[in-house]
Amino acid sequence: MVMAPKFIHAGLIATSVLMASAPPVAAQQMPASQQQGGSSATSLARSASNASPKANSELTVVPPDFADLKLAPGFMVSLDVLDDLDFEGNFRIDDQGNLTLPIVGSIHVAGETSSEARLQIEKRLVSDQILKNPQVNLTVVQYSPPEVTIMGEVAAPGKYPLLAPHNLNDVLAIAGGLTPAAGNEVQILHGADAEPLLVHYSKGTNAKAALDTIVHPGDTVQVKRAGIVYVLGAVTRPGGYVMQEDGTLTVLEALSLANGTTLPASVGTIYLLRRSADGNGINIALPLNKMQRGKSADVQLHATDVLYIPNSKIKTIATYSQGILTAATTATIYATAVY
Repeated sequence: MVMAPKFIHAGLIATSVLMASAPPVAAQQMPASQQQGGSSATSLARSASNASPKANSELTVVPPDFADLKLAPGFMVSLDVLDDLDFEGNFRIDDQGNLTLPIVGSIHVAGETSSEARLQIEKRLVSDQILKNPQVNLTVVQYSPPEVTIMGEVAAPGKYPLLAPHNLNDVLAIAGGLTPAAGNEVQILHGADAEPLLVHYSKGTNAKAALDTIVHPGDTVQVKRAGIVYVLGAVTRPGGYVMQEDGTLTVLEALSLANGTTLPASVGTIYLLRRSADGNGINIALPLNKMQRGKSADVQLHATDVLYIPNSKIKTIATYSQGILTAATTATIYATAVY
């Protein structure tokens, strides 16, 4: 069964707020109003809780990008023409994106803003010799807010209302920004059949790419997870470490990020636990002392590798390998390697 879209009653565009007699609108369906002097990212992320309901009416805050909202099938608009009551009323845009008006007939308005549709109606009234100098007022009174889907390594993945195109930085802010485990690639999908757009971007770097990349209503944004290496055992700061921007991290670099080994550490031999293709763990013994003295080559780590530095009392790693791999899944993630 096809479910009907949820529609929102919108206020008049000409004023910033209005007293409307329509049923109250759920706050989560209405994008927040932009504060004067504040960033658009802040206004998009804030809910519409600033609206103050009155006894018999509702004070509705018009979203900052409402004027850029594109008309779509199912929207209801209010139309009136100065000094001509024949055109006054509320009209629903049909499934083909057309608006059928008295005398004028059908006009295609889907994909246009209310201002663009108003100008088109005025031109039609003149070209059809219905009116010489029409003054048309067209406002959206009910609409289904378009959404953007934000997935992956963001604080709050989900679907969010997006009335008009915004840059990638603003859109990521809607979902609370990136998590520490976010990688340096963001994938944007414009429609189901379109080729995905890959943007090389990470928090605190390449800000121009985020500002220049535009996300449109209906898009899907996915933040890729970074490669993470886990350093556990007798180190000062055990946890997971995000790999560098180029996806590389060596054993000695990982130990440096973990602030080195502790006094009880056994630094003669440390262990690299790597998962094989079938999911089983592989134990690789590494001569840390020789690596630190330059007598043995540093080893390149792979994403999800676990580097374990044993305590001097531990003679074998085989007994503890499965527990170490399990501990890695709950380790604290540190992003200092990227940021």
